[in-house]
This record gives sequence, structure tokens and C-alpha cells, in this order.
Amino acid sequence: MATLAFSTSSLFQPKILTRYTTTNPHLPSKTLISKTPKFESLNSDIIKQKTLISPAIRSTISDSLLTADPLTLKSRLKNGETLYGMFLLSFSPTLAEIAGLSGYDFVVVDMEHGPGGISEALACLHALAAARTPAIIRIPDTDPAWAKKALDLGPQGIMFPMIENQKMAKKAVSYCKFPPNGIRGSAHTVVRASDYGIDNGYLNNYEDELLIMCQVESEEGVKKIEEIAAVDGVDCVQMGPLDLSASMGYLWDPGHKKVKAMMRTAEKGVLKTTEKGGGGGAYLSGFAMPHDRPEDMRSRGYHMISGAVDIGMFRSACVEDVKKFKINSPKSDEEDKDDGNAEVSDEKYWSE
Repeated sequence: MATLAFSTSSLFQPKILTRYTTTNPHLPSKTLISKTPKFESLNSDIIKQKTLISPAIRSTISDSLLTADPLTLKSRLKNGETLYGMFLLSFSPTLAEIAGLSGYDFVVVDMEHGPGGISEALACLHALAAARTPAIIRIPDTDPAWAKKALDLGPQGIMFPMIENQKMAKKAVSYCKFPPNGIRGSAHTVVRASDYGIDNGYLNNYEDELLIMCQVESEEGVKKIEEIAAVDGVDCVQMGPLDLSASMGYLWDPGHKKVKAMMRTAEKGVLKTTEKGGGGGAYLSGFAMPHDRPEDMRSRGYHMISGAVDIGMFRSACVEDVKKFKINSPKSDEEDKDDGNAEVSDEKYWSE
């Protein structure tokens, strides 16, 4: 919600707003000084301050994450945290909300491999905002039009796939910034990213709060990974082990020793850029795999780890459920009678 200055004297001469406070779940609460005239609401009775109540299910999460002033993903990385998230390919708002309420630090809405587009992504962002969980959008291609539409939805992060050199990384960054720093199209007065124009501080803060992620997933990209990580504006380098293994001829064996060796080379290249200090370089981000556990990735310097995919989790649960049913042989009539006299099992119903 917002604390704003109001004037009903004219629709065409908005007065300068000097203070703005937000408790938007996907932007940190701040007090900002606006430098240019802003649009304003005409009825102060419309905007009411509300107390946010965190769901009990997240009571085990750090209290700092449940306050009205949550840190952005970018701020938490700068504070040295290792963040754990998941990928959402189903584009189900329900699964997005469950993921958020479960306590993941972030959820990647995957428009590269998931079936949904901008409208479906928006529904998932609404669900994640309700669960107070930051969203990252992975766009289908490193393209200015896709970036513009994705960023206007207001995610905390954006992920560009298949970045292979410094030039591509610089282009990706330019798609995220308004002129003169980039080429992003401007509709900030009406899009969700700025709370539909209500967030008067958006232009002052969006670059500091947006997490820009470049995905390296080919041999060519690994060769140039230090140059990619060193590009000003690239916050994270996201490793893509499956595409990398495919590019090396090991599509069916992402755990091959040659793929592992290439991954280690890439990881060291990214970490070199952050170890140099001076505020440069990028954080290392990646996917956990059956042969590469999240805890192992953390020990190697990863600061963002995605441990699961919603569709994969649901598939595994379904397969296991059917398997458990089918491996139990049917009981005979005599066994059924015996069961009727047996004591009630201590096992709970599935819904409890």
C-alpha cells in the first residue's frame, strides 16, 4: 500500500510527491524522494493500511523474511546468503502458491520450456506475490521484445538463456535498462512492475533491485564465461548442465566425467570474477542434479541453487503412488474377513 500526497484541484497538473512508502511483497519498503512530477490518486479513502499476517506454515522461515520490509534477492546475495528455489514449468498458480508457502527463496517461472506465455506467467506472479515469494522469469530467447514484456510484469529477476559471449551478455543487460543506459521500452507509468504507476520511486530503484541472470549452457559459453560474468549489470551466471552435456555429445549422460570437468572449469571461471573484489563479477547459480546435490553445489561456491521442477516432483509422486498400489497383491476373501477383526492401524489417512 502507499502513503501519498493528494490533490483534487486538477487532473492535468499533478503535484510533486515528496514521500512514498510501499509494503508491496515483491518490492522492499522504502522512503524515497521523488524528483519529477508524479501521477496521484484522487481519493485518499481508497488506500488503507493493512497488517500483513504471515501464513503459519512458514513459521520455520527466518523472521527477517516475513517482515513488511523483505530484502530483495539481490540484497540477500550481497549479504552472503545462499538461496534455494525451484522451477515452475506447469504454469499452475496453485502450484506456484504452494511453492511459495513451502518456503522456497525464489521460484523461476520458465517460459523457455514451460507451455505458458505472458498472461499465464502473470497469474503465477500473482500467486507468488500472495505467498510473499520472489519470482524470476526465464524468457524463451534473448530478445528485447520478450525481455520488455517479462519485465513489465514486475518479477524480481529475469533469466536469459544460451548466452555465449560478452556481446550477448551486454545486449541482455541493455534490454533491462531504460535509455540512456539501455533500450528497454518505457511504459512505467502503467505496468505492474511499478505498481501500475503508483510506485513513484520505481525509476530510481529498479536497476538496484532487478536481478539479471545470464545462462551459460554450451562449450562456447564456457570458453567465454569469465568475460560474461565480468559484464557490468550481470548479477548471476546460471549454469545449464543439460544443454551443456548435449553440446558435448552426452545428451543421455549429463553426469559424464567430461561434462563434470567442463562444469568445474565454468564454475571456477565465474568465481574468479567475484573473488577479484571491487564490486564486480557475478554470483554462481545452477540446477541440482541426481549426481550433484544442492549441498555439494553450495560447498563449491554456488549462491543460487534450484533443487526441483514442479512437473518433475509431481511426476515422481504420481509414479510412486501408482507403484505402491500395484505392487500390493489383491487380498483373498479370507484375508478380508481377518482384516475386519484386526486392530485399527496406526497409519493416518492420506489427507491428514
